[in-house]
Amino acid sequence: MAALKITPRLHNPERCRNESEVESKFIVCYLLPALGYPPESWHQEVTFGRFRLDFLAVADPKPRFRSQLQIVIEAKHPNQNLKRHRYQLREYLKELNIRYGVLTNGKALQVYEMQGLEMKLLLQIPGKKVASHIGELREAIGRNSLIKKALIRKPVKPLSFVQSTESKKRNTTQDLSKMKTIAIYHNKGGVGKTTTTINLAAALSKQGKRILLIDLDSQANTTFAMGLVKFQDELHDTIIDSYVYHVLRDKNKAKISEIVRTSDFCKEPIDVIPSHIDLMQQEDELKQLAPALTRLFYKLKEVEDSYDIVLIDTPPSLNLYAKIAIVTADYMLIPSDLKPFANEGLRNVRRFVSEIDEFREAMGGRPPIQLLGVLASKISTAYKFVEHTLPKMKEVVEAQYGFPLLNSHIFERRDISAAVERTIEVGDIDIPDPISVIDYKPRSPSAEEFKALGLEILSLI
Repeated sequence: MAALKITPRLHNPERCRNESEVESKFIVCYLLPALGYPPESWHQEVTFGRFRLDFLAVADPKPRFRSQLQIVIEAKHPNQNLKRHRYQLREYLKELNIRYGVLTNGKALQVYEMQGLEMKLLLQIPGKKVASHIGELREAIGRNSLIKKALIRKPVKPLSFVQSTESKKRNTTQDLSKMKTIAIYHNKGGVGKTTTTINLAAALSKQGKRILLIDLDSQANTTFAMGLVKFQDELHDTIIDSYVYHVLRDKNKAKISEIVRTSDFCKEPIDVIPSHIDLMQQEDELKQLAPALTRLFYKLKEVEDSYDIVLIDTPPSLNLYAKIAIVTADYMLIPSDLKPFANEGLRNVRRFVSEIDEFREAMGGRPPIQLLGVLASKISTAYKFVEHTLPKMKEVVEAQYGFPLLNSHIFERRDISAAVERTIEVGDIDIPDPISVIDYKPRSPSAEEFKALGLEILSLI
């Protein structure tokens, strides 16, 4: 039986009232046929591991083809801002080794190309003008054009898509089979470190990862934010006899499995080793115990089969607890508001980490801690700031201080603090009942930002 032939019609964005109609009326009935892709050359709702692609179009229908002959097309609701979905598309292209990607909500269409590790915008076309720009689209991502481009590019070792995907899935499994430990650190306070730690933990947990969160800050903000402080006074203190200090002090006692508590901060369980305000008073004692510096590292090895990712919230200082975190971790993430004092603090971070890396090498040749990058956090949402000031601030961090920046951004919004400040009435008193912003408002910009951060961190580790 001959394959069904779909004749492309002119696109009218007003006919697309929801995501399903963007898929059926625009992508299936207009865009794919106009670009020369017959029905047998594209697939809808394709799943690869943790990724589900709306559409995958293949210029070469043979079993063996190169990654530059594939296009990922993602459809969004007409009311969705496409900017919010660029990072997700980048992850698809990067992880699946696909060269081209398209984002569209019917009202607009954006074409991207992976160039090395960066995703570059090739075309941005209003929905009403797609027909008048169809020649440019065909030149960029049309089926015949991609085949011609593939013939003149430097040859790439061909793999079938199934082989490539299965290999990627195997590599991902191998990479994540070993527990990863990330220190969230900056020696400047007030840069969103705790907010980043707790909501990143939630985002990773929702990706199916088993998370352990360790609070190494004597201010115990993370412990409070995770909902573990349910008491009102020291007479009812449930933490003072069992927190991170005991893990660091005792070699054969206070195992992580004995100290850990499960938080209901988000729907998915997160284990927490809490801190306490008394931790500040214990620093001099622990300094006298040389093994205290490495004790957390070795105790984590006892539970490495129980967790996928460990996040360590650190104090904004250069003290013993910050050292312990950097000695212990595989990776370091630096939240920063990118303001002058935070930037100047990066010099201290570099020196501090360099000294600790020497100690790590003495621990049986442990490699230096790997820097994931600087995360722009607590960023103003003001339009002029985002468009004009923020790019300059980011450039300073990279050019003047030599630190890479993550693609993710965390903007300062009321939803984040409102989620942590939630309380419930118990008798005559209000008890803290914080939750993650992802559970508080799942569709909010803040929730989307932390979801994107979680995906970016997973791609880096």
